[in-house]
Amino acid sequence: MHNPGHRFQAQDRFADGAQYIAGRLARGTSGRTHAVVDPATGDEVLGYELAGAEDVDAAVAAARGAFPGWAAATPGERSDAMHRFAAELADHAEEFAQAESLQCGKPIKLTREFDVPGTIDNTAFFAGAARHLQGQSAGEYSGDHTSYVRREPIGVVGSIAPWNYPLQMAAWKILPAIAAGNTVVLKPAELTPLTSLLFAEAATRAGIPDGVVNIVTGAGRDAGEHLVGHPDVAMTSFTGSTAVGRRVAEIATSTVKRLHLELGGKAPFVVFDDADLEAAVHGAVAGSLINTGQDCTAATRAYVQRPLYEEFVARTADLMATVRLGDPFAPDTDLGPLISFAQRDRVAGFVERARSYARVVTGGEVPKGLEHGAYYRPTLVADAAQDSEIVQSELFGPVLVVLPFDSDDEGIALANDTPYGLAASAWSRDVYRANRATREIQAGCVWVNDHIPIISEMPHGGYKASGFGKDMSAYSFEEYTQIKHVMFDNTAVARKDWHRTIFGDR
Repeated sequence: MHNPGHRFQAQDRFADGAQYIAGRLARGTSGRTHAVVDPATGDEVLGYELAGAEDVDAAVAAARGAFPGWAAATPGERSDAMHRFAAELADHAEEFAQAESLQCGKPIKLTREFDVPGTIDNTAFFAGAARHLQGQSAGEYSGDHTSYVRREPIGVVGSIAPWNYPLQMAAWKILPAIAAGNTVVLKPAELTPLTSLLFAEAATRAGIPDGVVNIVTGAGRDAGEHLVGHPDVAMTSFTGSTAVGRRVAEIATSTVKRLHLELGGKAPFVVFDDADLEAAVHGAVAGSLINTGQDCTAATRAYVQRPLYEEFVARTADLMATVRLGDPFAPDTDLGPLISFAQRDRVAGFVERARSYARVVTGGEVPKGLEHGAYYRPTLVADAAQDSEIVQSELFGPVLVVLPFDSDDEGIALANDTPYGLAASAWSRDVYRANRATREIQAGCVWVNDHIPIISEMPHGGYKASGFGKDMSAYSFEEYTQIKHVMFDNTAVARKDWHRTIFGDR
């Protein structure tokens, strides 16, 4: 193990508390504490006081107070502040990478090369996009009136982010909201608040006014539900499991809030018999193991056309076995632990139950020498039935299930045969075959001959039980703005023709 002294020192950094309200760190007032644990070692790295209802109220009040001024800022002023925000993130990139690796167990090369640069790029994108919030051009549609459309911010946005990508999810929630002129109260997962707090501090240093970005770190049933149900919160944006998303929807509906949900996934990986097999094998291993499989877009169900099936299984198993598990701060570590021992045991339970009806080709165990952390070997399962638990349920771990198919019709039908529809990929050299797959697979994102890459300019969101609404890209402004039609009379006539429907023929 590397010297812990070189790692992010969370207890010192957040000695003033794990809440960020009106531009400063504060302690929670719920009377309960929580520990952030390094999943690679099981060691506590931060003990803090959880937020309660009073803290949520204070954060919402700060956001509500900041809203009029921030909404009235010009697009150029918001853009300038967000460009400074991106520069602040870049200046502190290593601190963010270390904090993210510490709280999540992510390999440092993943946080340095993916999580942090992606967040900086996303911030820079929305800094530019803030200047392009346009409605429809003015026009005369009735003949007697000029109409135009205003795109306006909604108000206070209450957002809830998950533990798998704490920094990127904080960015996805906060950036489009504030670029559009809203203010935000974000509740990160209790397990992983560190980078959300650093993100909010960077916003303040960039000159974004106090109260525009607030963080409350508390339990879902306390802080989360209170935030969603708060009467001064105009919109809820939630990323997490479909089960919790249903509860969020119930609470938000009761107060008639705008709602954005990015929920679970069970992404299919469809390999047709003309695919580049080497590319598909490498794509399957990378796409299923990214972030230790704790990714709602990760490849989880590989459907391989029968002529390639056995070779795909053998070569994928061989490549999986070469993936290096170890200390997340070691530069040569490929795969870190799962987020917690509870999550590791949950994933292991799925695999152990699958042994009774499927074949565990490789993995399926806790690696020797790494029992002190929440590690689990990359696992390939073959020959499971389509309706089996391991095919239908979201595991959120380093497990890929492989099933054969015969016709193209069958492959696409199997890909669509779960409640989820967040992401998918199709592997073929035939442009017509691939294009058919992109049309017929029911998912918010379909990659062709790749799996996982995302880009700030393109939207991310799901179909079916994977939720609705979009993160990233200019499309996300549809979630975080409301449209107002303004109509001017052009006639200066006191009595309009349509008045006769009220005044008769007088």
